[in-house]
Amino acid sequence: MPKVFKRVLLLLTVASLLLISLCGCAGDTDKGKEDPSSAVSDELSDGSSVTVGIAQDLDSLDPHRALNAGTSEVMFNIFEGLMKASPDGGVIPAVASDYEISPDGKTYTFTLREGVTFHNGNAVTLEDVLYSLKRCAGSESDGTPLIAAFSNVADISANDTGQVVITLTEPSLEFLNATTAAIIPQSTGDSQSTAPVGTGPFSFVSYMPQNSMEMVRYDGYWGTAPKLEKVTFKIITDVNTLVMGLNGGTLDMVIHLPNTAAPEIKEGYTVLTDTMKLVQALYLNNSVKPFDDVRVRQAMYYAINVPEVIDFVCDGAGVPTGTSMYPAFTKYFVPELADKYQQDLAKAKQLLAEAGYPNGFEMTITVPGNYEQHVDTGLVLSQQLAAVGITANVQEVAWETWVSDVYKGSQFEATVSGIAASNMTAREMLERYTTGHSKNFIKFSDKEFDDVVARAMTTMDMDEQVTLYKRAQEILNEQAGSLWLQDLCDLVVMNAKLDGMTFYATYVLDMSTIYYK
Repeated sequence: MPKVFKRVLLLLTVASLLLISLCGCAGDTDKGKEDPSSAVSDELSDGSSVTVGIAQDLDSLDPHRALNAGTSEVMFNIFEGLMKASPDGGVIPAVASDYEISPDGKTYTFTLREGVTFHNGNAVTLEDVLYSLKRCAGSESDGTPLIAAFSNVADISANDTGQVVITLTEPSLEFLNATTAAIIPQSTGDSQSTAPVGTGPFSFVSYMPQNSMEMVRYDGYWGTAPKLEKVTFKIITDVNTLVMGLNGGTLDMVIHLPNTAAPEIKEGYTVLTDTMKLVQALYLNNSVKPFDDVRVRQAMYYAINVPEVIDFVCDGAGVPTGTSMYPAFTKYFVPELADKYQQDLAKAKQLLAEAGYPNGFEMTITVPGNYEQHVDTGLVLSQQLAAVGITANVQEVAWETWVSDVYKGSQFEATVSGIAASNMTAREMLERYTTGHSKNFIKFSDKEFDDVVARAMTTMDMDEQVTLYKRAQEILNEQAGSLWLQDLCDLVVMNAKLDGMTFYATYVLDMSTIYYK
């Protein structure tokens, strides 16, 4: 069944049951009105430029202050750290040419690569590297680390041979992933938010909020030079307009297109399928009633039908998780957790009654309106929850509002969104839910969970770490901290003349490998 008819049918069904109310917002009033003809500033006949449609605006050009995964995946092309992500989920040397880790896991020593330059043409110096790392550790933010993993850093210095030495407070098997944090010129720290300068294969040209970001090939790049000369990211929050841009020829490529939109793409495009490398969930604010009661959260899990959600939202192509970890974390992922809560309406009603809600309750699911997959998921869940007396009102908000109010402010009851790992560490997907963590926007708190994660982060025994991280996921599932749903199916649609798309195990869009055939 075509997506448009499926969604209309769902909306009619939900509306007829009088179960939800859709609230508009300022960010939604222009939906469908973007002019796809504005998606490209010029056409280059020599095949050296592409225009890429993205659904999410950038939250910050400063690589140490950006929070959104969508920002990080784009800026991956401009910035590099001592290390950088590799497609298999690991990290490889970048600004550093080599590294050593002490046997006790507390000292990381990096040898800087010769010949690396910034986009302003200046050579990367030891002072630039030390400045960047100390900035990540909080030197310019009253000691509060800009990169969470740097809270474990005791000292950053250079040794007598000019190597960079990072000393940790506690041993860590995973800190190497944190050294993908961007190296920037010491002289540009204050201006990174408006004129970012890095060492990556592309250099920044311009950015227009809610419109576009442009970058060009950096000919002084130390590594393999990109084939493309220019890449323009066009910010288009409406799926229909993205499809129009493709079919009209004003977009060469679109990322994160819902797979249910595939039938609407005309010939002349290559459609590539992967997963988003994130965990979509109905995230619940554990600090507000009634979600502060584990019985209510468990009841909601028993009330929903995850396969049905995946079938509607992703035509069955998403991967169920049941946990805050997604499948690309192969050795840590616990697939059996996806089967823990089978739909059981009688049990859901029993748990609600025990918690003091025999007739259910009313709640609001806040969703970022620029992601159709999250909106559709909210609609399906609201219909399923109605079967046990829970009235779920789906409220669409602009992405910027979602970030400020929901993610940063925890001013919400429930939300549908996706959480990704910028550093591809199991720690990143679990530590955020420890009590009092700055990224714990669902306000989950469990002593056993805190203890297990703390032990996992400091052990130097890999087998023990895997066991502990798996136990942490089991606790999140048992406590139903949120309703973990799936790793969404993801489409990348490219002009058939393009090739070279490389899928990473984390949230990365590598434009340096794209080329015209």
